[in-house]
Amino acid sequence: MELGVVASVTDRTIGISDLASAVELAGLESLFLTEHTHVPVSRPDVLQDVAHSQDPYILEQFTALGAAAAVTSHLKLGTGMCLVAQRDPVSLAKQVVTIDYLSGGRFLFGAGAGWLVEEMRNHGVEPRLRWDVMREKLLAMKTIWATDEAEFHGEFVSFDPIWLGPKPVQTPHPPVLVGGNGPRSLRIAAELGDIWAPIVFDVPEFQSQLAQLRELCGEAGREPIEVTAFTWSAEEHLLAGCAEHGAARCVVWAPVQDLTSLRSFLDHYLQVADRVAR
Repeated sequence: MELGVVASVTDRTIGISDLASAVELAGLESLFLTEHTHVPVSRPDVLQDVAHSQDPYILEQFTALGAAAAVTSHLKLGTGMCLVAQRDPVSLAKQVVTIDYLSGGRFLFGAGAGWLVEEMRNHGVEPRLRWDVMREKLLAMKTIWATDEAEFHGEFVSFDPIWLGPKPVQTPHPPVLVGGNGPRSLRIAAELGDIWAPIVFDVPEFQSQLAQLRELCGEAGREPIEVTAFTWSAEEHLLAGCAEHGAARCVVWAPVQDLTSLRSFLDHYLQVADRVAR
C-alpha cells in the first residue's frame, strides 16, 4: 500500500515548497491538496471545526501544485478533492493537462461533488444537482483530453468543436479519483473513475462500501477499480483495515502549521505504516 498525505495549505501554514520537499524527502508516494474558494459568512460553524477553520485561506490548488512540482522529482501530486461542479470544465481541463505536463506525468486528479452547499450556490450550482453536474463535467473533460477537435453537448455543459492542448502526458488522462462515501459518489466512481477515494472512518463500513462499489462496477460492465483511502489520522487500526481490504494507497491528513509538527507527524505515520506492513 502506497502512502500519501493531504493538507490544506494557506498563507498561515508552512509554504507549499517546504511541504512538498519534506513529504518527498520522507519517502512518501504522494501529496494531495484540498480545495475551497471561500466560506460564506452565513456559515460561521465551519470555522469552529478544527479541520475547516482555515478553509477561507486555502491557496488555489493548481497554482500551489505547480510550485510543488517545481521542487520535487518523483512525488505524485493530487487534488484532494477538486470541487468539479463549481469549476468551468474547459478551463479545468486545461489546468489538469498543464499540471500533468509541468510535473512530468505525476498528477492525480481527485474529483468531488463537495459538501458546503452555500459555497456551491455562490458558484451557480444547485446543490441537489451537484453529482449530475460533476458527472457531466467529467465526461466533457474526458472528451477534451481524448479528442483533437472536442465537442460536447449536454444538460449542463455545451460547446462546439474546440482545439485544446497540450494533451495529457498520462494516457488517456491522469487517473481520476472520485471522492465520496455516498451512493451517488459510488455510482460515479464505478462509471467514470479510475480510482475510488473515500474517507475511511470505520473499517466495517468501508468494507460494506467496497462491496457496493464492486456491484456497481459490475453493473457498469467494468472490473472493480482501485481504491485510495483517505483518513483523518494515522491510527494503526485504520491503516491496517485499509491495507487488509485492498486499498492501493492510504492518504492521511497532515498538520502543516510548522515544519516541526509536520516532521514529527511524518515520523509517526511511517512507524505506524511499518508495523502494519509486518
